[in-house]
Amino acid sequence: MTTPTTTAEGGGRLQLLPDARVGIIAGGGKLPIDVANGLSEQGHKPFILIVQGEALPESELGQFEHEVLSLESIGSLVGILKRRRITHVVLAGEIKRRPRLGAMRFNLGLLAVVPLVISALARGDDGLLKVVVRGLEARGFTVVGAHQIVPNLTADEGALTRLAPSKADWKDIEAAHEAAIAIGMLDIGQGAVAIGGRAIALEGIEGTDGLLARVRELRGHGRLAGKKGGVLVKCAKPGQELRVDLPSIGLQTVEGAHAAGLAGIAVEAGRSLVLDSAAVIAKADALGLFVVGLPAKERIT
Repeated sequence: MTTPTTTAEGGGRLQLLPDARVGIIAGGGKLPIDVANGLSEQGHKPFILIVQGEALPESELGQFEHEVLSLESIGSLVGILKRRRITHVVLAGEIKRRPRLGAMRFNLGLLAVVPLVISALARGDDGLLKVVVRGLEARGFTVVGAHQIVPNLTADEGALTRLAPSKADWKDIEAAHEAAIAIGMLDIGQGAVAIGGRAIALEGIEGTDGLLARVRELRGHGRLAGKKGGVLVKCAKPGQELRVDLPSIGLQTVEGAHAAGLAGIAVEAGRSLVLDSAAVIAKADALGLFVVGLPAKERIT
């Protein structure tokens, strides 16, 4: 498992060598499918470990070699990956809940990772993910980011849509970007909305969809009377483990931003994923929204 199976390229990209065997730990959403399809197009047939109750086997993932694993059976994770001769692991997709400790199936594999699990559950999302990454690496796997092996998933810098931000929109972008970085430092969320040059809503545990729903309700209740437009900004948290949980937008994000009355969406170029990008850009163009990739504000280690 220590055989070199990648070579580094510019921008953090990794070129998989022919002997690489990639396993995708698949949560919910479109990202696991996009990663699997991207790898397949490169000639690497991935193995998918589907997290039960998050990603469904009958989805597009079912076309690939796969197994289903419950969170309570996490002790079997390493054994499954080794049995499948996995060299590289990608964590892709959303996992909304934590394992129920009382329902966990105890085996030697679980006993080995119990200290890690307890430590992870006591931390915020990014702390948890860092613990998971370290645990996998300690057991001989190379953990890679989806963007490192399927680089076309990330946003480019500049306007991605026909419509570009106006001068007023840039004031909202700056305000929302600052707010998103601030809550990221507290490991709360990755997104913020600004209207009229000031942040008016921050992403919490409910995620981006919940944030946009709150903004829509604020408009509906008259709390934002006379305030038009506004921008959603998503960015990586300061110090974030960039191989997992990069900020992402998809069709649902564009539709939610439109329903909230926003003028557009801004994400950090190279550090944010655009899922099903062609459809996202087409939808934004059709709804009259802009999507723009921003240069990173600061270096994340």
